[in-house]
Amino acid sequence: MSTTGGTDDEATGGTATGATEDDRSGSAAPAGGAAPGVGGTRPPLGGVGAGGNAVGDTRPATGVGGGGLTTDVETARDTAGTDPVEGAPGAAGRGAAGSAARADHAGAPDAAPEPGVAYLVGAGPGDPGLMTVRALEVIATADVVLYDQLIPATALDGARDDAVLIDVGKRGGGRQVPQADTEALLLEHVLAGRSVARVKGGDPFVFGRGGEEAQRLRAKGVPYEVVPGVTAGIAGPAYAGIPVTHRGHAPGVAFVTGHEDPKKPESAIDWEGLARFPGTLVFYMGVRRLPAIAASLVGAGRPADQPAAVVQSGTVGAQRVVTGTLTDIADVAAAAGIKAPAVTIVGGVAGLRDELRWFEDRPLFGRSVAVTRARAQASGLARRLRALGAEVVETPTIRTRSLDAELPDLAGVDVLALTSPNGVREFMAALERSGQDARSLYGTTIAAVGPGTARALKGFGLRADLVPETFTGEALAAMITGRSAGGAGVAASTTPRVATGAQVDATGEPAPGAPTRPLRRALLVRAATAGDALPDGLRAAGIEVTDLPVYETVAEPLADDALAALQDVDYVTFTSASTAGFLADAGGVTDADATAPHGRLPVGPDTRAVSIGPVTTAALAELGATPAVEAQQATIDGLIAALVADAATR
Repeated sequence: MSTTGGTDDEATGGTATGATEDDRSGSAAPAGGAAPGVGGTRPPLGGVGAGGNAVGDTRPATGVGGGGLTTDVETARDTAGTDPVEGAPGAAGRGAAGSAARADHAGAPDAAPEPGVAYLVGAGPGDPGLMTVRALEVIATADVVLYDQLIPATALDGARDDAVLIDVGKRGGGRQVPQADTEALLLEHVLAGRSVARVKGGDPFVFGRGGEEAQRLRAKGVPYEVVPGVTAGIAGPAYAGIPVTHRGHAPGVAFVTGHEDPKKPESAIDWEGLARFPGTLVFYMGVRRLPAIAASLVGAGRPADQPAAVVQSGTVGAQRVVTGTLTDIADVAAAAGIKAPAVTIVGGVAGLRDELRWFEDRPLFGRSVAVTRARAQASGLARRLRALGAEVVETPTIRTRSLDAELPDLAGVDVLALTSPNGVREFMAALERSGQDARSLYGTTIAAVGPGTARALKGFGLRADLVPETFTGEALAAMITGRSAGGAGVAASTTPRVATGAQVDATGEPAPGAPTRPLRRALLVRAATAGDALPDGLRAAGIEVTDLPVYETVAEPLADDALAALQDVDYVTFTSASTAGFLADAGGVTDADATAPHGRLPVGPDTRAVSIGPVTTAALAELGATPAVEAQQATIDGLIAALVADAATR
């Protein structure tokens, strides 16, 4: 499907393909996003976090379930012939291929490889922004990642393309992988010479069984490193407005398991000691045993009217909090349907909840939002939505693929027009491949379709001379040729002129005194299946146009559980026409099955579609869908503003 026009953020193979000022493909990201230097378009793990199971992981991975281990893909790293990881934390070059090379060099093909390194990594309580820099570094360089399900949604986005990801399924009340099997798997890969990241929610040494795993590693003489994480017992209460210590209420805090080893003949918890403890009690994993916990505390002498609170899925948009006293907290939690993962807080500080709550006051708290744009660009939008309190479901429907374009002779180019941040990066890569740099653009006018593209240029030290107020191909063509979008055009006999360098005013006219030259040749750098408005507008003014496709968009397959998640979200965002088209194709809804207002979109009946602008809205209309919200300005800022405004009315 092609479009006419397109915007800085919109394209179904239009002038831009889901790329905006938030595009982070291949660039550094802050803690909570992809690790520095890691990006691109590989299909990584998606949708892992407090909300559910892994979604859409298409990389080599090992299935663990039932009564045993299936490791049919674990040899992928050995046969891939990959190089050792340069600069891996703690032990450079300890990849499987590197280990094999060392064994061969030693002349002992039957000798065991040198052990790798194990990293016991805490991924924090759920909010990706609470992951540590060190955790992201380790994940980015590991050969193998053994992960629990209760980790942030983007925790593994920075993993290497060739890393093996293994779900070892730890989730309260859900499917469990026996701890002995997890430890055996950890040892198997480390002893094979691989660097292994054992990634857990929270902190590995706070009810994370990291101590047990460290003991097994030490017993085998395997080197390991512990990467602490933010524990749920502090972060969950904090996001609920409950400080675990307070001068006026709690001089200390005690962390207690609510789920002891069932093999123990009797409880090891000193209930009388906890009842006398003058500070805050925080119970982990105790939702199902909450009646017994409350009764034990009251029976041991803890005041029955002491404030208590339960925080479910703390630090993410799905967070839920209930409050009460030790007398009724179990009944209140049961009536509200509170489930794991959750922490229970007992003490005077729980009474501060109403005064100090903050997270729930954010404008999108309690709203679930699906982000369909390309994964490389999704992180920026997702991060901003999470900062507004939303529960974000990342369901990327497209990805970009480089075309390794060859540049024409730039000496004859009068104006260079770029229509997306993706196009900027691909153009600069092509410039480097050809042995050139920005000096080759001396005297060339640079036009950008919108602010996102202009910012991408600025990142390479280039300033856009022309940026239209309306971010469409028509508006950019009009600005280049000196016409207003709705006014009279330049006479056919008149050759448009452009200023040389950044010497134009806001209308695109040369600034007073600025040198100009005739505009005869334009180079358009954009997606492979772009719209016709920009080149047609330039050709109509007598300009010779070279259209240079530098990337293309392709469909990103969606797993069944990702499609299922779309049935329950409050909003689904579309940042380009292509995201809409590919989502419809992924859902398999036919024209015959289409129903208003969503047409062929595989979303729930109550889900509200949010369009970034008129081009995307037109593409949705072709699918029989009518968006509930359309941004007034076709940018990510405009989309977010429109979504927030709509949420405020509902």
